[in-house]
Amino acid sequence: MCLGFWYAVSRKPSCPWFFVAPRVILFLGAIVNGYSVTMQSANGNPQLSVLLVDSDEAFGNVLQGVLGPAYSLRAARDTEAGISQLEDGDVDVILLNLDLPKGTNGSQGPGALLSYAMDHSLAPPVIVYSWDERRATAAQAIQQGAVDFFVQPLDIQELKFALDMAHRRASLARNLAAAQDFMPFAHVDGLLGNSSSMQKVNEVVRKVASVLTNVLVTGESGTGKGLVAHAVHRLSPRRDKPFLAFSACALPDSLIEDELFGHEKGAFTGAIQVRRGRFEEAKGGTIFLDEIGDLALPLQAKLLRVLQERTVERLGSNIPHPIDVRIVCATSRNLEKMVQDGLFREDLYFRISVVRIHMPPLRDRLEDMPLLAECFLRTFTKAHQKRVRGFTPGYVSALAGHNWPGNVRELQNVIERSLVLANGNELLGVEDLPRELRGLVASDDLPQGPFHQAVQSFKRELVRSALCLHSGNKLRAARELRISRCYLHRLLKQFNITDEAGADRFEDGSKAEPAYIGSGNSGPGSDPGA
Repeated sequence: MCLGFWYAVSRKPSCPWFFVAPRVILFLGAIVNGYSVTMQSANGNPQLSVLLVDSDEAFGNVLQGVLGPAYSLRAARDTEAGISQLEDGDVDVILLNLDLPKGTNGSQGPGALLSYAMDHSLAPPVIVYSWDERRATAAQAIQQGAVDFFVQPLDIQELKFALDMAHRRASLARNLAAAQDFMPFAHVDGLLGNSSSMQKVNEVVRKVASVLTNVLVTGESGTGKGLVAHAVHRLSPRRDKPFLAFSACALPDSLIEDELFGHEKGAFTGAIQVRRGRFEEAKGGTIFLDEIGDLALPLQAKLLRVLQERTVERLGSNIPHPIDVRIVCATSRNLEKMVQDGLFREDLYFRISVVRIHMPPLRDRLEDMPLLAECFLRTFTKAHQKRVRGFTPGYVSALAGHNWPGNVRELQNVIERSLVLANGNELLGVEDLPRELRGLVASDDLPQGPFHQAVQSFKRELVRSALCLHSGNKLRAARELRISRCYLHRLLKQFNITDEAGADRFEDGSKAEPAYIGSGNSGPGSDPGA
């Protein structure tokens, strides 16, 4: 305690007694509290390794005694020694004196250690302290990467709390990083989804990105095959090189060869200069051949030769030009069946499908639909400067009940159309959906009143919605509700809606006038058959 009293005074000799006296009292109280807490602590707890970067050796001796056996203090007299000990590892938290001067022998100041910690994502957290009480000093230290700032003399209890909290946050960050390394389904940027099928896609993308092998992406139109190709390129060592996409169905066969392989000057009428094809333009990068199944057989043979020999011959020339590209192909067609039917070369199929990645249709991963919808909503609200912040339960229910033949592309279209045509509410509702998606969702409003009354109200709206969806056809409405036609008649009679939607006029299965269908959720007092 005597040493602590002396050190609280002597750390800043120029301070007058009226400035130091209250700090001395706080410092002595902290020492007493620190020792009492240390005596109560369990001896079995692991020590927290603290690296103290301070040129004053006496201060380190005092601090070690005050902190107690729960903390193991390691001292470094300057920044360079501190960085050297950091590189050796086994440091949990860094305690840095900001008042350290730059050494006369060229050693760096405390800012160098903060920069070192900032440049290493898993470096120990840095807590700094100084005699400088100015707010600008603290703000600058935090901006440089410090997690906390203390003014001397140090409050031991606050310092212990700061050390423990910094260590906990750093441990959580390290554990999270380690867990992500071991997670085979760690998310890939651009590939949204938590379903098991998307986890498999993420896993394969991460594994195949680091190698040069050819990849074939399969899946229905609109599932996001192009996103997979971009992800493979973005995670590969070729990420800084060109990524060129080409669709085999975008051009006629006569132009595809020129587009892919290029031509020499004078190769054909109008070829007034040399033109390099996509394979040469993508040098060192990735070329994405979309809808490879639409490629004609003669072009398939030329593509096979390019893949085998890793060279291209431009139109009008027989000089081979070496290429250095990674090839990712995609198709929405069944290439195996096309091979059996003689529409696709078997040798080319085996060449491009060394690794296959199948993108599941949206109907098979509906659990990902809310996440995708939310992502599209944020994108389009920013693009169109709208203030919509979410969806009503009825809107989400309608999305979940749709079959999504157009997959993710259709969902993207629906969200953007709903947002653009929205009525100004903060939430997108059923009325903002296209007519074909409203289905059995009658309203966004929850039924009010007692339980049984609310249930009856819900049944009534469900029956009305089914009749609306099928233009008053009772047989189709019963099939939609998965109930018998007799039970539907009883419900119509019970709810007194027998005449609504022209129900009695549709026994033969004929369709109603389309004017009624457009309303989607007409109110109880309306006359949709009018």
